[in-house]
Amino acid sequence: MSEAIHRREIEKKQERKTVRVKVSNEVVMNSKMFNPITLNLIKNALESTVDEMALTIVRTAYSSNLKNSMDFSTGFCSKQGELIAQGLCLPLHLGSLPDGMDAILKKYDGKIYLGDVFILNDPYEGGTHLPDIYIIKPIFVADELLAFGTTIAHHTDIGGRVAGGNACDCTEIYQEGLRIPPLKLYERGKANRALFDIIEKNVRVPVNALGDLRAQLSACYIGERGFMKLIETYGRQTLLRYIEELLNYTERLARAGIRDLPDGEFEFTDYIDDDGIEPDPIPIKVKITISGDSLTADFAGTAKQVKGGINSPIPFTKSAVYTCVRCLLPLDIPTNSGLFRPIKVLAPEGTVVNPVMPAPVAARGLTGFRLANVVCGALAQVAPDKIPAAEVGGDTGISIGGYDADDNAFVFLEFLFGAWGGRPDKDGIDGNASIVVNFSNNPAEVIEVEYPLMIEEYGFMPDSGGAGQYRGGLAVVRQYQFTGEEAVLQIRSDRRKFLPYGLAGGKDGTPSMNILNPDGEHRTLPSKILLTIKRGDVLRHILAGAGGWGNPAKREVQKILEDMRDEKITPEYAKREYGVTIDLETGEVKRE
Repeated sequence: MSEAIHRREIEKKQERKTVRVKVSNEVVMNSKMFNPITLNLIKNALESTVDEMALTIVRTAYSSNLKNSMDFSTGFCSKQGELIAQGLCLPLHLGSLPDGMDAILKKYDGKIYLGDVFILNDPYEGGTHLPDIYIIKPIFVADELLAFGTTIAHHTDIGGRVAGGNACDCTEIYQEGLRIPPLKLYERGKANRALFDIIEKNVRVPVNALGDLRAQLSACYIGERGFMKLIETYGRQTLLRYIEELLNYTERLARAGIRDLPDGEFEFTDYIDDDGIEPDPIPIKVKITISGDSLTADFAGTAKQVKGGINSPIPFTKSAVYTCVRCLLPLDIPTNSGLFRPIKVLAPEGTVVNPVMPAPVAARGLTGFRLANVVCGALAQVAPDKIPAAEVGGDTGISIGGYDADDNAFVFLEFLFGAWGGRPDKDGIDGNASIVVNFSNNPAEVIEVEYPLMIEEYGFMPDSGGAGQYRGGLAVVRQYQFTGEEAVLQIRSDRRKFLPYGLAGGKDGTPSMNILNPDGEHRTLPSKILLTIKRGDVLRHILAGAGGWGNPAKREVQKILEDMRDEKITPEYAKREYGVTIDLETGEVKRE
C-alpha cells in the first residue's frame, strides 16, 4: 500500500473522530466536573498523534512487512502503564501493551530517567513472541514522568534456527531467536552500543533490523513531540487529569455496553488442525460469563501447551479477547485500558493459551486468530444479530530465506489473509484482513523487485465461500515462483481439517491448501512445513474460504445471479448449494 493510501486511511479516521460521542445521562452524571468537549478534543489529539507515529513508521521502515503490510502498532501509555490511546494498526498488539509496561515498571521502578528508551521482546517477560520488538520511550516534563510513547513492530528476522522466525517445528523458545528482556536501549540519551551490536550480530539482514528499530525510535520521538504540544495547550496537571478521566469514562461506557447484553454463560469450542509436529487436533474452549456490567472469558478445558510454536502467551490471549469484546460494544467507545477493566481473562497455566517456559511461541499468531474465532463463536450466542460467521481463521505466514546471487542474505516474509464470514445482514468481505488486525498486502511488484520471487497468480477462488443467506467471503490464492538458487521455505497455515464455521444455518467455508509445483509433481504439502526449494520451484497457497451466515435457501436469487456473473461461483455450485439453475444468456431461473 502506498503512503498516499495510508494517509487517506488516517484522514478518514480523523473524519470519523469529528462525530460527537453519544453518551447516556447515567455516564454523564458519573463524570466529575470535566468539560466533555475538552475531553473529546484531548482524546482525538492523542489518537491523531499515535496515527502520526504510525505514518512515521510507514515512511521510514526498511522492511516490507512494516512499510507495506503495516505489521506494527503505536500508542501512548500512562505513567502507570495503562494504554491511553492506540494507532490505526493492530488491535491484537495493543491489548498486550499493559503487560509489557508492567514488566518495565517492575524492573526499573525508580530508575526511569529523561532520555531513556526501553526495548523488549521476551514473551515470558511482557512480550508476545520474539519477532515483535517493543520500543518504549518515557515522556518527561522536567524531572516528572508523565507518560510513555510506545511502538511494537514485527521484525522480519530475529535470528534463530529459521529465517523469518515463525517456524512451527521449534520445540523450545531457545531455537526461535534472540530474547531481549526489558532493557534500556538508551539511558539518559546515551545509546547502549553493546545492545545494538548484539542485535546486529544475531539477525540475518542487520541493515533492515536496525533500520526498522530506528523507524520505531522516530515514531516515539514524534509521539513525544505531540504529547508535549498537548501539555503546552492544556497544561500538565489538566492534561493528566483528563487522561485519567478518559480511562474512567471509557470504563463507564464499556460497563454500560456490557450491561446491555444478556446475562448468562456462553460456551464455544474450535480447533487448530495440529501444531506442526504432532498430528492431533488442538481444542480451544471458552466460556463467556456476563454478569451485570462485567464479562469473564474462561479458557478452562483448552488443550495443554504443545510441542510446536503455536502456543499463545497470556498477553496475546488477553489481547484477542479484548479485541473481540470491543467489536461487540458501541463503536464510539474509545479504545484504551478503561475498556479492559470490566473484562477478566482466565487462562490456566501450561495451556496453549498461557504457556510456561520454555514452550515455543513464535507462531502464536495462528492461535491468536483462532482465539478470535472461538470468542466470537461464543459472543454470537450473546448477540446473534451482530457477530459474523468465521473468517479465514488465521493468517498464513510464508517466509523464504536464503542468499542472493551476490551472496547477500535475504528474508522474505508475508502474512496472507483471505475473507470475512457472512454477516447477519450482508455477505462476507472478499480479500480482507482479519477483524483483529488492519494488515495490508504486499504488492506483487514490490516483492518481485526486492526478492528472487515472481508472483504468478493472485486472486480469488470461485466456490470457496460458505453458502448461506449471506455468503462467506472467497478464499485468496497466491502463487510464487522462486527465481534464486536455493532457499528455505517455511509455511504456517491451518484450517485444513477444521473449516471456518458457518452460523445460523450457514455452511462452512472451504479448506486451505499448499501445493508445490502444481503444474509438475503437484505435491500437496502439510499445513505447516519447512523445506528446501530450488530455482523454478512454485508454491501455490490457497487460504480457507470463510463461513456463510443463514439458511442458503433464503439467499436472494438476484445475489446468486450476481455471484455467477462476477465468477465468484460456478453454475455447479449454485445448483449444489442453493438448488438454483440459472441460464446466464436468457436469465431464466429455476429453483428446486
